Amino acid sequence: MPEYKHFPLADTAEGLTEADIIAWQVKPGDTVTVNQIVVEVETAKAAVELPIPWAGVVTELLVEPGQTVEVGAPILTIDVDPGGKAAPAPAAAPAAEEPAEEEMKPLVGYGSKAVVTQRRARKGAAPAPAPVAAAPAPVAVAPAPVAPVAPSAPAKPKGGYVPLAKPPVRKLAKDLGVDLHALTGTADGGVITRDDVHAAANGSAAPAAAVSSVDSGYDPATRERRVPIKGVRKATAAAMVQSAYTAPHVTEFLTIDVTPMMEFREKLKKSREFAGVKVTPLTFAAKAVCLAAKRTPDVNAVWDEAAQEIVYKDYVHLGIAAATPRGLVVPKVRDADAMSLKELAIALTELTDVAREGKTTPAAMLGGTITITNVGVFGVDTGTPIINPGESAILCLGAIKDTPWVVDGEIKVRKVLQLSLSFDHRVVDGQQGSEFLADVGALLADPAVAITY
Repeated sequence: MPEYKHFPLADTAEGLTEADIIAWQVKPGDTVTVNQIVVEVETAKAAVELPIPWAGVVTELLVEPGQTVEVGAPILTIDVDPGGKAAPAPAAAPAAEEPAEEEMKPLVGYGSKAVVTQRRARKGAAPAPAPVAAAPAPVAVAPAPVAPVAPSAPAKPKGGYVPLAKPPVRKLAKDLGVDLHALTGTADGGVITRDDVHAAANGSAAPAAAVSSVDSGYDPATRERRVPIKGVRKATAAAMVQSAYTAPHVTEFLTIDVTPMMEFREKLKKSREFAGVKVTPLTFAAKAVCLAAKRTPDVNAVWDEAAQEIVYKDYVHLGIAAATPRGLVVPKVRDADAMSLKELAIALTELTDVAREGKTTPAAMLGGTITITNVGVFGVDTGTPIINPGESAILCLGAIKDTPWVVDGEIKVRKVLQLSLSFDHRVVDGQQGSEFLADVGALLADPAVAITY
């Protein structure tokens, strides 16, 4: 007989509590294999692709793209025995017998568990209809041995608008030929109910508010657009507020002539060893930060409020602030201090490419020790960045510009860069912050200084 399971939204090992459904990779009727990617979700840190731990046939998608789902809530139903090969239950099963439960362990690393139940056929009872998920508990109940009818895929959002309705209500709307996008839900939060659907079928429902073809948050009357705060943007805001009001920030500035660095860069681009390797000012800054942090370990330490300790790190997990379509993310280059300039260049290229594609994993953004943000790519001279929680310093690179500069008593046009360093004054005193910034500046002004470290 068919055996149904609900696939719950899993904790991706980052303390996840909820996630937004971005896109489904399957539809009802599709056959899936173990570990096949079935859905892409956006957590508070990144977009994540979730594999399914079972093989079978997808029977229903329980949520639509754009909806926020709590961890453990079912998001998909799958028939793991579509051929009906499961052994039949005893014919004399008691009529009042409760479903027997069997726990299934999902993939390694998933924080939630799925529970499947098998309902035995009752003697003389008519076949039960296919189940419809109505509660968020991750429990699936299999019907009596009849072939399930795969429901149609959820309607595509119109202009980004996703009507809020439970699966039974969606099925009712489909049966009655009612377009959920044309309704305004009367339940809390604008959720569409059965009564709303019946009222629409009878021609007495209130129409939904006008939806812009560009974004459902746009109101033509006020000419304003409202976007829910969630996902990466919500997590970034919370982290920045926490840091700004927890760590006493101090920011220092330094302007340097980086003409020698830019000339050295051109030499590297022509060398055989760096053929095909993208070397940018960020590459030199990353190397400079790693070298300078060894001489001023305070900037690579962290204040542990709970333990009342300052934790000094004997490694550099270098964070790189990257602007992506989903917001600001800060993936890390692990053990950056152990890398050569070439290895750093390759690692930074891979890191930024993945970030721009929105494929940075949550694990890649954890455990940083110090961060670099490059506002120079936007033509900005400098900034006062906010320290990432769990770190004590962040270096900001400005734009490299042709600027009049005094060289040996004469004014010449040089490549000039402004640096700024924000640091946690609980961990880093003014002296240590100044020494670190001066070291980074010296290394960028003349890369040959590196051989003295």
